[in-house]
Amino acid sequence: MNYNTELLAPVGSMESLYAAVQNGANAVYLGGKLFNARQSASNFGYEELEEAVKYSHINNVKVYVTINILIDDKEMLEVLDFIRFLYEADVDAIIVQDIGLANCVRKLFPDLDIHASTQMTINNLEGVKLLEEIGFKRVVLARETPLEEIKRIRKGSSIELEGFIHGALCVSYSGQCLMSSVIGGRSGNRGKCAQPCRMPYSIVDKNGELVEGWEELHLLSPKDLNTLEYTNMLIEAGIGSLKIEGRMKRPEYVATIVKAYRKAIDENVDISEEEKKEVEQIFNRGFTKGVGLGDFGKDFISMDRPDNKGTLLGEVINSDRDFVYILLENNLQKEDGIEFNLVNGKGKGMKSPISGEKGETVTIKKIGNIKRNTKVYKSSSIKLLDKAQESYKENKNIYPIDMEVNIKIGERPSLKLTYKGYENQIEVEFLVETARNKGLTEMKVKEQLSKLGDTQFTLNEFNINLDENAFLPLSVLNELRREASLDLNNYLQDKNKRKRFNDEEYKEKRKEVLKIKKEDKNKERKLSIRIDNLKQFENLDLDKIDRIYLPSENNLEDVVDRLKEKDIDTFIATKKILYEDDFKDLERILEPIKDKIDGISLENLGTIQFIKENYELKTHADIGLNVFNSYTVNTLRKMNIDSMTLSPELNLTQIKKIESLVGGDLETITYGYLPVMTTKTCPMALVKACKDDSECGTCNFADGYGLNDRMNKTFYMSRKDSVTTIYNSVPLMVLDSIEQIYNSGVNICRLDFTIEKDSIEKIQRAYYDSIKDKWDESKARNFIEDIKNTTEITKGHFFRGVV
Repeated sequence: MNYNTELLAPVGSMESLYAAVQNGANAVYLGGKLFNARQSASNFGYEELEEAVKYSHINNVKVYVTINILIDDKEMLEVLDFIRFLYEADVDAIIVQDIGLANCVRKLFPDLDIHASTQMTINNLEGVKLLEEIGFKRVVLARETPLEEIKRIRKGSSIELEGFIHGALCVSYSGQCLMSSVIGGRSGNRGKCAQPCRMPYSIVDKNGELVEGWEELHLLSPKDLNTLEYTNMLIEAGIGSLKIEGRMKRPEYVATIVKAYRKAIDENVDISEEEKKEVEQIFNRGFTKGVGLGDFGKDFISMDRPDNKGTLLGEVINSDRDFVYILLENNLQKEDGIEFNLVNGKGKGMKSPISGEKGETVTIKKIGNIKRNTKVYKSSSIKLLDKAQESYKENKNIYPIDMEVNIKIGERPSLKLTYKGYENQIEVEFLVETARNKGLTEMKVKEQLSKLGDTQFTLNEFNINLDENAFLPLSVLNELRREASLDLNNYLQDKNKRKRFNDEEYKEKRKEVLKIKKEDKNKERKLSIRIDNLKQFENLDLDKIDRIYLPSENNLEDVVDRLKEKDIDTFIATKKILYEDDFKDLERILEPIKDKIDGISLENLGTIQFIKENYELKTHADIGLNVFNSYTVNTLRKMNIDSMTLSPELNLTQIKKIESLVGGDLETITYGYLPVMTTKTCPMALVKACKDDSECGTCNFADGYGLNDRMNKTFYMSRKDSVTTIYNSVPLMVLDSIEQIYNSGVNICRLDFTIEKDSIEKIQRAYYDSIKDKWDESKARNFIEDIKNTTEITKGHFFRGVV
């Protein structure tokens, strides 16, 4: 049995909490009303949170609270006050995305455990080591992390590791998705994701034409993760906490899934077919074991629909004007949810008005245009829902306690309770008297003290020291029992035994933690350029650039030499996703140029650690590190990051606030097709029926294809090094606002060239001349009008921000 493996369950309500605890969860994670990545869940208010912690702790279950979003500067004080509440409510840990927030929490609440959210994109040993060094207790690994990398992480670190085992998946690496943000301003990094990955898309070829047979499919919608048959493999690789997704799911879902995984973990036996069927019935989009365990393409994506598929119920064998006739392939019970496929391709559901046995034909009134020979699905099972509800109706966690009672004439009576090494002794203000008639008996005392029905305790050993002919009212015995039980209850609920702050002490310490030393700002306005490939380099005017980010490719020596002849700051742009072999490749790329280049641009926390351990080079933080507030800037600077690109989700007001607090070299992207998704899987693998990514390096579909959405916008894709980047449908272009952007406090404006094949030099010249005051605003506006003749543009979030 894997007694040391934690089963971590999602909780969106008190009923879900009962379902998780009573079905065997060792820990639960939940969110408050604000500052978490599931803002559309019901979540917990302050009183409910306190109640949830007490209930969980009395049942020996830990509670982790999600604060897994990027925090705006103006929110930091409120967030820290909320965390103070969680700290004093005895929450066991918080789950954090924002590294600046984490740094503040570590200083203000040093004995509160911090878990790194999967939103931090930790997928390698180097990233784990970095977080371990700065005080994180646990890392929730990126869902895509392969088994071999997990083993490498476990061998090379001592931090706790957590991994997802069941539930909904993001198609993008978590924390690296801007799709919802750029389409509608609802940021996944702020807990407001509109789930554009669940929408239908059509594939567009290199000529901009729709690919026949690939229209209106759910090409980005993953199946649900299901690792019931692989839990031991994950445990043996080093995952200590197995996490179920589903804070927005119903309590019955939580009960069913937790129960199944509890059995898989503890009993180390194959789950029965009936239990697998229950897991499938409660909710599924189809199942995958995940890309981390090798699924890819059609094994990973649910193209036909993005929601619950249910289980096969039967087939329509006939249909007339009023009724459909269904041949049942599985049993049907009255009140089961059933779903039909209509002629228009949509599904329509209803509650079954009748029951039926497998093999029977049942007749049901039509609810739409339903054709013969179409499948019918059971979307919910009333029997399973009742069974799940029954599983958490009563508290099954009962704890044996030992009692020792002393009843001596002329003395105050006392009761000592013992539970797992904890002892308490309670006395009451009442002197034991000599009985006038009949004294107390041992049997009567034991009977009275063992009435523990309103608690979670049951009497184990009982010892009594009772004077002959001693008398106490039964109400006094009841008071002894209540006081001792309450004391034990309070001890169990206060699991972490933390010291509470007084208000003045807390405010003074908080003020100190929030202080930031402002750096001097380089007042020279600079233009930087990032290119995706060396063909684009040949289109650049090297006299109109101050800094460049080169792709991490082989044979860069000649290019670097040409740049240094022009005295251009030269940085190597590293990838967002790196594993052990990628770091070895990076080492080979850097070796011949490490003494020539100025620095390295980083998009993965693991790369910070890798560079720190191996090189003495300047470092730049790129958008993969989600620099969203001044405290993140401050934290990264303490890791010797010299400059950084601010998050493209910030508006000018937020940028101005950051600069006012931190100063220094700050960069923002002012032109380019922003990367909106970074995925391990590949939409074109669906077309080619690829089973893995072994042929990506020679694939003709790696570049030039796109995804066309419902609004007829096309998001072009590029696959490189087994990772697909999906770009925004239109480029960011703010040439006519460049003065406002510099006035917000940044001193470096950047151009990102990715999928462009022409116009590179023209765009570069326009920005450079505008920055260096060679163009006025009217000339910039005219240039933009010319650009708009060939493509739409966007001003991004500079003037709107995100919610």
